[in-house]
Amino acid sequence: MSVTHQDMLQDLEPAPLWKRLGWFDWLWAAAVAAGAAWAWRLYGGLMDDYEVAILAASSAGLITLGVLWKPMRAFTLVVAGLSLFAISRYGDAGQAAADSDFFLRFLLSSQSAIMWMSALYVMATVAYFGALFSGSAFTGKVASALTWSAAAMGLSGLMVRWYESYLIGADVGHIPVSNLYEVFILFCLLTSLIYLYYEGRYRTRALGGFVLLVVSAAVGFLLWYSFGRGAHEIQPLVPALQSYWMKIHVPANFIGYGAFALAAMVGCAWLLKARAERRNPGGLLARRLPALELLDDVMYKAIALGFAFFTVATILGALWAAEAWGGYWSWDPKETWALIVWLNYAAWLHMRLTKGLRGAPLAWWAVVGLFVTLFAFLGVNMFLSGLHSYGEL
Repeated sequence: MSVTHQDMLQDLEPAPLWKRLGWFDWLWAAAVAAGAAWAWRLYGGLMDDYEVAILAASSAGLITLGVLWKPMRAFTLVVAGLSLFAISRYGDAGQAAADSDFFLRFLLSSQSAIMWMSALYVMATVAYFGALFSGSAFTGKVASALTWSAAAMGLSGLMVRWYESYLIGADVGHIPVSNLYEVFILFCLLTSLIYLYYEGRYRTRALGGFVLLVVSAAVGFLLWYSFGRGAHEIQPLVPALQSYWMKIHVPANFIGYGAFALAAMVGCAWLLKARAERRNPGGLLARRLPALELLDDVMYKAIALGFAFFTVATILGALWAAEAWGGYWSWDPKETWALIVWLNYAAWLHMRLTKGLRGAPLAWWAVVGLFVTLFAFLGVNMFLSGLHSYGEL
């Protein structure tokens, strides 16, 4: 029997994803579905149709993420375990248990967990640079473990904070993505998790210190904002934020911000690597940092990911604005700067994909883009006012 070229190509094609799933994948899917069903059984009566749809879509997304990125399974289970254990410690004492219970006071109340997150991120930053300059594989593994631990504590802190808001009152309870304090935590989590994905995909820890620098800077602001302004106190939502749109618009937005921040720090690494290769090809940075082609690829993929989510977030924001303020677009400063960010990265992708631009110009552009994004994220709240004035410092 003769074998045709088409038969050979078909043999080389991978099987459909569902055929490549193992029993661990199906067990993961069943566990997430069971968790979603349990949540719906407990709280379904309080949900509207949109919130039920968000729960279903989030569960499907988590299943997909766990299948495509295996470490996310253990991470999710750890966060779920820590969060449920912390919630169980409140018991009948309610909010007062945060001061009397050992585990809540020192580890797992929202504020304690977020303080642990902050310390772990700073330690991870130091460890990543230690691994880069020493070449120690063990130190690199410690840095990765610290980053995973920081993300787990931070996300557990947000989950517990969500529960704590309902302990204050049913009218106060809300998903913790409503103010600068909460979204800075979200930014730290998402930036580090996106980085950890690329770390595993490209099997290099040399970029960890660069990316964790921006996370540590966010931690610094978070600590100042918490202790200097008392921003960690849970406050009721203003009317414009009392919407299911917040549950999807804000996370999508900050996936974009996190990916753009990661791309900027990879751009810094690209510039340092290129300079080192020109001036001292045998030097430490020239040897230890990944190849320029790899850095360029990570930078491109991070910006493409961020642009996709930022586009979705902008559309969702327009729909939310129509519901809250009666119009899709009002040239509010926050909206205007969101458009500037979107145009900036649209132009970046256009120049790379259609004009073939590579190298230093795009690396510098990614770095400058971080400052544009930072102003849209924080500067507007500091210096401008408008419909988004509830986000002022």
